[in-house]
Amino acid sequence: MAGDLRLSGFAVPEGIEALHDLLERVGSEHPDLAALDLSMFETAVIEIANNVVEHGLPPGEVRWSFAVEVRPDRVVGVLTDDGQALPEGRPVADAEMPDVLAEDGRGLPLAHAVLDELDYTRDGRTNVWTMVRRRS
Repeated sequence: MAGDLRLSGFAVPEGIEALHDLLERVGSEHPDLAALDLSMFETAVIEIANNVVEHGLPPGEVRWSFAVEVRPDRVVGVLTDDGQALPEGRPVADAEMPDVLAEDGRGLPLAHAVLDELDYTRDGRTNVWTMVRRRS
């Protein structure tokens, strides 16, 4: 993506803070981006990234990369990682919110709810998460 901001490293808890910092920079560099759009986009990015940190195998050894681009009509983020593939049959686009008493499982449904597009593909040995939020 041209004109974007990027980061890369290991999918570890400290990486989540780096993502927050990068998205704060997006807001600073694009003051015309509505705070709600950025906030909802950040929520989705962090939910997906947390899943990679928490479930990526082998723990602490998964490498990731994130790129974000602010376009006139949308914000696009692509998170890639070299962890294991998402289990076959696990829904992404139609992931449902778990029972209110469930302790986990809300990340994908929440990300899907706040984005206009959420796509997961496996490209060789790489997971590719594409996230799009249209600007209001």
